[in-house]
Formats: sequence, C-alpha cells, structure tokens
Amino acid sequence: MVKQKTIKNEVSLTGVGLHTGKEVKMTFKPAPVNNGFTFVRVDLEGQPVIEADASYVVNTQRGTNLEKLGVKIQTSEHVLAACMGCDLDNVIIELNESEPPIMDGSSKFFVEALEKAGIEEQDAPREYYTVKEVISYTDEATGSEILVMPADDYQVTTMVDFGTKVLGTQNATMKSLVEFKDEIADARTFSFLHELETLLDHGLIKGGDLNNAIVYVDKEISPKTMENLKVAFGKDNISVKPNGILDNLTLHYPNEAARHKLLDVVGDLALIGTRIKGKVIANKPGHFVNTQFAKKLQKIIKIEQKNQVPCFDLCKEPLMDVNKIMSMLPHRPPFLLVDKILEMSESHVVGLKNVTMNESFFVGHFPGAPVMPGVLIIEAMAQTGGILILSSVPDPENYLTYFMKIDNVKFKHKVLPGDTLIFKCDLISPIRRGICHMQASAYANGKLVTEAELMAQIVKTQ
Repeated sequence: MVKQKTIKNEVSLTGVGLHTGKEVKMTFKPAPVNNGFTFVRVDLEGQPVIEADASYVVNTQRGTNLEKLGVKIQTSEHVLAACMGCDLDNVIIELNESEPPIMDGSSKFFVEALEKAGIEEQDAPREYYTVKEVISYTDEATGSEILVMPADDYQVTTMVDFGTKVLGTQNATMKSLVEFKDEIADARTFSFLHELETLLDHGLIKGGDLNNAIVYVDKEISPKTMENLKVAFGKDNISVKPNGILDNLTLHYPNEAARHKLLDVVGDLALIGTRIKGKVIANKPGHFVNTQFAKKLQKIIKIEQKNQVPCFDLCKEPLMDVNKIMSMLPHRPPFLLVDKILEMSESHVVGLKNVTMNESFFVGHFPGAPVMPGVLIIEAMAQTGGILILSSVPDPENYLTYFMKIDNVKFKHKVLPGDTLIFKCDLISPIRRGICHMQASAYANGKLVTEAELMAQIVKTQ
C-alpha cells in the first residue's frame, strides 16, 4: 500500500508574479491527510482557502487561473507541477498575493524548496484511478487533443507544433514521475515575439524579464518593437541569437518548449485531485484543453468511484454458504435474502443474492413487468450487515437484529429476474453496545442500484 505524503516543515520563497508584477511571498506548509493541494490567501480577510480543483478554473489565458467565491489564484500550474513532481499528496500553499512567484519560469525552485522542507509519509493510503479505456478531449477550434490510455504508471508525452520555423515540431516524454525533478522541472516557460507584443500592449507580463521566459523570435523585429522591448525589460541592448532566441538566454534542452508543455500538463492535471495510473498523450497542449480534460476525467472518476462495483471471483468458494448463513441469521425462505457471504473483516462485509423468477414477491409485484421491491433490497443489505454485527459476539444464535434507523436511501436502477446482487456494508463507526451504523450499497450489472445508511442493534433473546 502506497501511503499519502506531505512535507515535514514549512518553507518560503519570495519573488514577483509574472503577470501582476507584484512582489509575493509563498509558503509551503504540511497538510493533513486527504487535504490535497490547497491555496490560502493570507493577505485577505479570513484567509480564504481555494482548493486545487478543476471545477474552480475560470480562465486559462496565459496560465491556469482559479477562483472560488471571488477569491483568485493566478498561474497555478508551475507550483502544482512541483508538488506532483515531488510525489506529494497534501500541501498547503500560502500566498500574500493572487499569483505565485514566477522565479525562472519553471518549477525548479519550487521543487528545491519542497525537498528542503523534507518529505513525510502519512498514515493513510493513497488513492489511484486506474485507466481502463481510452478517454480523450479535443478542442475543435485549435486541433489540440489530449487523451489517457491504460498503463501501469503515470506517464506523459507531449507533442508541440506551432507552425513556426524557429521552434519547429518537438516532443517530450516522462515515463514516470520520478523523472520530473531531473528531466522536466527546470524547463522554462516560453513565448513568441508576436505574443509578447500583444501582452505588453495589454499591460501583462509586468513581472517578466529575460531570465524567466524564453522568447522565440518568429518575425522580424522592427526598430519600434526593439525599443519597446528594451524599455519593458530594462535593457540597454537586446539581440537575437542564431537559434532564434531573444537575448542571451541559453536553452537547457533542444526540446525545452515541449518539456515545459509537459510540465504544464502535469500541473494542470493535478487539478483532477486523484492520482492517475495511465499514459497521457497531449498533442498541441494548452491550459484550456488541459483543464477541460481534467474536468472531464474528474467527472468520470467521481461517477466511477460512487458506482464502483466490488470485484470478486463468484466461482470461488464463499466465506459462508447459505447453510452457514442460516446458522447465524434467524431468517428462513422466502425471507432469507442472502445466498453467500464473499468477504468479511472487522469493518466490512460483502454478500450476494441471485435473483430468480421463482422469488415469491414477483408473483404480486408487477406480474407483467417483475421488479424486485426496493424495501426487500434494503432488507437484503440489512441481513448482510447483520452477519457482520452478529460476528462480533461469540454466540450469534442467541441474538436478534432489529432496525433502529434508515437514512439517505436512494434507488438508482431496477433489479430484475436473472440479476446477481452484490451487497457491500462498511461500518461508519465502530460497533458499540451492540449498535451497528453502516453504509450499505447494492450493485447489479456493473452499476450501483441502491444505497442507504443503516443503523441496527442486536438484542439477546435469552
């Protein structure tokens, strides 16, 4: 079992926001289990929290920007990529401005800070979503596409083609997150000269300089533009290198642009909130297509987690057959509604019922279109849970189980003759004084059909 991780100590960095141009202090802090990555605006009243969640993405112009209840976080992707690249699950990120510091335009300094803080395992398992089939999203307007396919580990491949000679076609691959620190983290953000002119005209990249963004010169620089760039970057002289890069910046890799796009993908997909076991392939990725894909995948994961059907070998010898069940439960046909117990621990139990046309209730319950009554599905779940609670006493044959409360019942799909029902009951709290409070679910045909919170008590008959 892989456990969740956070950092041991808090650590801070200071710098300037790329687009706001404001000085900002950012502090990474340890976070409790299941916290995920959360931003905290310590400069605002009440220190509001914005979770790193795809549902809070409001804008993807020049970065992935989050907003919750009017509170904003700009350009979140480089920080989130660093948290993922350091194999962390739970981190609190405090900011005294809306935008993290751009540093050198990569995740390098964030990774170094997190490693300096130290990594600590937590007493909770890490959850993964295992990709079983290809899931994709395409932006028809740009032709950008991103997909994920089954794989044993989290892998990412990016392919970029901006239709310019200076950059050409590039690709980059990360076969495992362990490669992020040395192969991806120091890949810096980049822009084209024509984009730079537009950004400057709109008062953006106030925090930009030639040390935190690679500028690809994809057009001839007019004297006017050259003067504007000198003023914007506070330089007496600006030149274009033979490789088409503005000024004296040296590329870390020939495919640094593709590696940075991969970095962005890792940061943007952190907004899913669940670790992925699958290979991501992104063709011409950008923040819009990345975050739209993150929203789609997040929705699929939530639906599957909610409807997740326990997977068992139904041909395997059960933990209890019907004879052993009858030795414990007082119920008898036609009111015995559990055929097998497949699995049981101190906190959960899994049972099974084969629904046949011979069931007595089908005679009168919609004879022309037989449907298993919902109240009997609840009863069957309760009988399964009864096995769990009766297993907590040494003489179960001397006890009866009585309902105390049923809450939050939902019937989602019909149960028909020929279906196989699987019941799963998990304790919500430990059994005390013979009282059992459990979350019960019933599945059939690969779907969640019924769920409810059940409370029951066992009472001694003698």
